Amino acid sequence: MEARLKTGLWVRALIRRCDIAAVAVAVTARGDADAGAVLLKFSNRAGGCAVLAQARNPRGELVWMRATGAEPVSDADADAYIARQRRRDPDLWVIEIETADPAAVLDGTVL
Repeated sequence: MEARLKTGLWVRALIRRCDIAAVAVAVTARGDADAGAVLLKFSNRAGGCAVLAQARNPRGELVWMRATGAEPVSDADADAYIARQRRRDPDLWVIEIETADPAAVLDGTVL
């Protein structure tokens, strides 16, 4: 079994990475600091949002799935999706990031 970072530490590292890249970031919901799942809401200034959810590929590597689909959705639709997921999992972290390019601050594949 592969050792994994605690979620709270991973979130702090993501915030630092956003700061270095001069990308606005905010934690809008704190989940379990040890093993909570993470949703990332990416917003761009031109309009539209994307919500990415953590997943593991068959080799156990971290990947990000576009939970709201391949095309950008409205802010209201993204927030509604996040609210549904938070009702199902109160230990879920939600991080909002203001960039249209997830690769600017994320490692791993975006599906």
